[in-house]
Formats: sequence, C-alpha cells, structure tokens
Amino acid sequence: MAIFKDNRFRQAKDTPLYQQIYAHLQAAILSGELKRGLKLPSSRALADELRISRNTVLNAYRQLIAEGYLESAGGSGTFVARVLPESLLTTPGRKAPANTRQTKPRKPRISEHAMLQMAAYKIDGAAEPSSSRLPRPFASGTPALDAFPYAIWSRLIARQARRMPDSAFAYQSTAGYRPLREAIAAHVTVSRRVHCTPEQIVIVPGAQGALDLAARILLNAGDAVWMEDPGYPGARGAFLGVNARIIPVPIDNDGLVVEAGMAKAPKARLVYLTPSHQFPLGVTMSLSRRLALLDWAKRANAYILEDDYDSEYRYAGRPLAALQGLDDAERVIYIGTFSKVLFPALRIGYLILPMPLVDVFLKVKSLIDVHNPMLEQAVLTDFMVEGHFVRHLRRMRTLYAERRKALIKAARGLPLEIDSPEAGIHCIGWLPKGMDDLALIRRAANYDLDLWPVSYFCIEPLARKGLLLGFAGYSVQKIKDGIHKLALAMSAM
Repeated sequence: MAIFKDNRFRQAKDTPLYQQIYAHLQAAILSGELKRGLKLPSSRALADELRISRNTVLNAYRQLIAEGYLESAGGSGTFVARVLPESLLTTPGRKAPANTRQTKPRKPRISEHAMLQMAAYKIDGAAEPSSSRLPRPFASGTPALDAFPYAIWSRLIARQARRMPDSAFAYQSTAGYRPLREAIAAHVTVSRRVHCTPEQIVIVPGAQGALDLAARILLNAGDAVWMEDPGYPGARGAFLGVNARIIPVPIDNDGLVVEAGMAKAPKARLVYLTPSHQFPLGVTMSLSRRLALLDWAKRANAYILEDDYDSEYRYAGRPLAALQGLDDAERVIYIGTFSKVLFPALRIGYLILPMPLVDVFLKVKSLIDVHNPMLEQAVLTDFMVEGHFVRHLRRMRTLYAERRKALIKAARGLPLEIDSPEAGIHCIGWLPKGMDDLALIRRAANYDLDLWPVSYFCIEPLARKGLLLGFAGYSVQKIKDGIHKLALAMSAM
C-alpha cells in the first residue's frame, strides 16, 4: 500500500519533516482515503519507503495516536482509528421539524420580581459595565486605578497565600473574617464616628449585597420605602425585587426632605439615603434634618439604611460624622464598601447592624452565599492593620482634589453649570435649557466618552437636565482631553 505517491518525501523549508508526515496522514484519514480500521505500514517499513529516519515516522505516529487518529494494538501493528476525534466532538445535526413554518422564539419565563428589578434600569446596557478595558471619561464611581499600590497589594496576597492555615480552606463564619471586622470597627469608630463592635459587623459582597440582604429581611411585599429622588438605582432594584412600594422623596440643599416623606408615607417601613454625600447630587444632609429623621424613625418603628459609599473623600475639613453615630434607638443600619476607596473588583462591603438584627441577618445570609472568599478578606485586613489603607486614603484625597480642580477649570469654557461639592468623586454639570441629555450622551459616546444623565437616577421628572462627571479615575491630561471631546459633542448638538 502506497500512502505517499512519491517514494521520496520532499521536506518543506519551514516545517519539520515529522509534522509534514503527520499532516499528510491526518488529511488522508479525514478525507476517507485511509479507511477506518485500516492497518498502516510499520514505522520501519514507511521509513524505508520514504528513505527517512525511522524516528521521524515514529514521532508522526505517536502524535496521531495521542490525538486519536491512530490506534496501536500491541504487537499487531498500527491502525486507523474506528472512531475519530472529530466524531466525538461534533454534535449531530437536529432533524428539521415536520412543520417548517418559522415561529417567533419564546420569551424566557422569569418572575414578576425580576421584571420589576429590570425596570430599575432605564438605559439599555447601563447595568452591565464593560470589562474589556478601563473606564472612559467621565464614568462616575471609578477610583484612581492608576494610583493604587499594586506592589503592596501583591506582596500581601503572596504572603497570605503562603501562610494561610488548613483551617482557612474550610467553611468560615458567615459574619466574615474576625480580624477584618475588628479592623473595620477600629477604622469607622475614628474616621466616621460610628458606634459599634466587631460583633455588629457582617461582611457582604459589596454595597449591593448589603442592599439585597437588607431588602430580603426587612421588607414585605407592598411595604413603603422612602428613597432619595434622584437616588441610587441599585437600591431601587433591590427593593423592587421584594415588591416593595417605592416612595420618592425630593432632595434640596439640606438633603432628604423629611417632611415630604412623612406626608407621602408616614408609616414607611424603611428609608434609604446617602446623607454624608448624596448620590448623585452631592449635597450633605443638615444636622436638623438628621435629627428629624431619627426622631421619625423611632416613632414609626422604621429602619434607616445609611449608605456611606464615598464620604472618606472630603476636600475641606474632616469627613462628616455618620448618621449612625447619632442614633440612640437602634434604627440605623450602616453600609460601607471598599469599592470606591480601593477598587471595584474587590467586592467587599460591610453592614453595621443594631444588635437585635445580627442573628437574623446571619441566618438569612448563610442561605444566600454562606460567606465571602477568605483570601481577599485576609489581605484587606493586613492592608488596613499595617497602615496602608489610611495612607492610601490620604494620597487619594490630595490626588482627587487636584483632578477635581482640573475638571472645574477645564469645563469653564463649556455651556455647563458645574456643581462641585467639597466631597466625593464626581461633579454635576447642569445643561443649558432645552438641551437633550440622552441625545448628548449618545453623541458623546462617539467621542469615546462615558456620560450618565442625572435623569437616569430620577423616579419623578427633574426640572433640570444634567450630567454626572466623574473625575477620580482619570489623569489631569485625560480630563482635559475628555472636556475637549465633550465640547465637540455639545457643539454638534
């Protein structure tokens, strides 16, 4: 049997000889020229036929055997495989149905709760950030990833991975890594004037995990929830997921208008707010409003979810004390996160609960995710205990103040009214009357800008149109370039 037409096999310049033999035999097998079950010449016989080294033929045969094209039957010889690897990897085609009329694909059946949660997102694709590249200007909520101390973090990861005991690979406490809870308690007691012990802290997968857990535990279908308007859509989605009744409460220069909430729903079950740096407008809730809210919550037997997402960043004076520190009736549930102060992919947040709620939160959480991954918690603990966290915050306050200043200066030539509180990591740019915010963000996307309209965060229509302009995650030069592109997009309107 002549497998090769020529007695001599001509070697190509760039391909090893054994690979040429392999490719030739593979093609002959797949085409059917060499039938399944056919016995091939011995390696010695084929080498003599081609006048090449026997090892060359052996190497080709071995690769074909390893990939399933040939079978070696001990002393009986080498055969073409009866079942080829392509047959195992290819799914047989389905038979066409008797009725060949095209029908519309069925919509997936999902729960009413999921449908309500989907409604919390008003812009298609807004809920899913791109993971293919770094955020583009001027996406809000993005910290300075270019300034994070990766070398320190990597060293801490390596050290923890080397010394982690066997017990760390077993199931862990649902509340989270005890040393991390101790480090968090120590930090927030000093920096945020929160009153707590480690026993009140529960580690969760970011602020969104905290909101979802609180909604499951505290709300029944139909319960009224006060929400800042405009406000954070992630919170709205969590509450809609349990079929709660959202009560939009307006914001003014002193924060949440408590009187308006009491007028709309005096017996609300829950209040969600961002008092230290309201999202997205950036105002700070006044002391009188805070005291009025705490007094109402005490009388109404309602809970307050205080989302303290980025209040570490204040550019004039010390960060303001948390609402939780004023609570003497165990009404406030404090939510903290490391996504804005370190990096979003970390997905570590925490709840600080009134003691009467701790047990039920732990039991329900154990049915959802048992506990958070251990390695990241241990590394974050070292990062905090060794002082890297506080030093990073100090550096970022200086850096963000510089970037904020650059944004305000660069935007002076735009037809925007910049509202930039002395806190947080974004500004608001109010648009001229009559300019379409949604049309502008679509046009700005053509200039490689990522803008969010204030209207996206509103439940009830807002009189003014505006844009969120995040500055923390972008260098001064990127901010200048981004403002130039925004100017082009606005001039094209």
